[in-house]
Amino acid sequence: MSLASWVTRTPAIRDALAASTGQMGLVLFGLSIGSMTGILTAGPLVRRLGTRPVIAVSTALAISGLAVLGAATALGLASVAFTGLLLFGAGMGCSEVAVNIEGAEVERQADRPLMPLLHGTYSAGTVVGSALGLVFAHIGTGVLWHLLVIAAAAIVIAARSIPAIPSGFGVQRAPSGRSATTGMREQLALWADRRIALIGCVVLGMALAEGSANDWLALLMVDAHGYSPATGSLLYAAFATSMTAGRFAGEALVSRFGRAHVVRASALCVTLGVALVIFTANPIVAVAGVVLWGLGAALGFPLAISAAGDGGGDTTSRVSAVATAGYLAFLVGPPMLGFLGDHFGLRHAMIVVLVLAVFAAATASAVRPPTRVTNPGDSGAPTHDPVPDAER
Repeated sequence: MSLASWVTRTPAIRDALAASTGQMGLVLFGLSIGSMTGILTAGPLVRRLGTRPVIAVSTALAISGLAVLGAATALGLASVAFTGLLLFGAGMGCSEVAVNIEGAEVERQADRPLMPLLHGTYSAGTVVGSALGLVFAHIGTGVLWHLLVIAAAAIVIAARSIPAIPSGFGVQRAPSGRSATTGMREQLALWADRRIALIGCVVLGMALAEGSANDWLALLMVDAHGYSPATGSLLYAAFATSMTAGRFAGEALVSRFGRAHVVRASALCVTLGVALVIFTANPIVAVAGVVLWGLGAALGFPLAISAAGDGGGDTTSRVSAVATAGYLAFLVGPPMLGFLGDHFGLRHAMIVVLVLAVFAAATASAVRPPTRVTNPGDSGAPTHDPVPDAER
């Protein structure tokens, strides 16, 4: 909700700062630096401190950044806005990885596919935050008061939620004499695991499908299909709503069809939706493509996180690695598409999303839970979580 709130007020923030496009780009660079820093430091912090303190501190950091950004617009200071976005990005990036580690552990202990629902609340917050932003902008509420109201609401939600998070999740006690270099080598060695590497391929394609739509879908519908800017924004809202609906339906779909089949169908749905948007000349068909794109992008990322959490061993490192790869694709991929769009056109740049979605479909079998293994002398209990019938 916080993220969508400031995004909807970006034009007003630019005007309050009297910033040119280039100056606004430098202000937004604070968000990029903060997000990358938060994402890359989240895993080591969780392994050292556990999920709850990392979620608490990073959430407080994000809320503080939102309030600082609001103050910057009232003061008209671009440097303060940069600082606010730096704090906000660092808090958001770190908390997102930590919350995914927490969610994967809760899902594993509950033995239910909860990750789509948890990501669904994120998407629902995006829809709510966007709607509130449009309402506040329409009635002429200043950016400062808008962001302060959202920050106050976020404080209340965090104060109610964070104390309920169990302590100790994610902590990995390092042996004495273990250096930071050793930890880094162990993290890199995770990607030598064939299953983790293939899950990374899935999350790369599906996270880019979501991130590219967030940054470029509205503009693509305006430039390629002749819709007005207001309609383009409404079509992005349709995308976000479709993705939210898909995520809330995720638990039932996974229970019925199995994780791998759902991920493969989702990736193919993204492929069809993107193809309709970039290749068709019919604006109505392109709108159908937007809905398919949103439904397809809904489940790939959360189910890849679930897959990384399967089994025993160092689940924190696996989930952290896959979540970090996903958020890097989410953040870094869309600007790269913009660079390609400058040279080849935005429609042609989106072919990259289509190709990676096909690749995600091809590697979807990697998200199946590990097969059950029993030792001859034991009681027959599985060494890993039971595999649903649909997956077997």
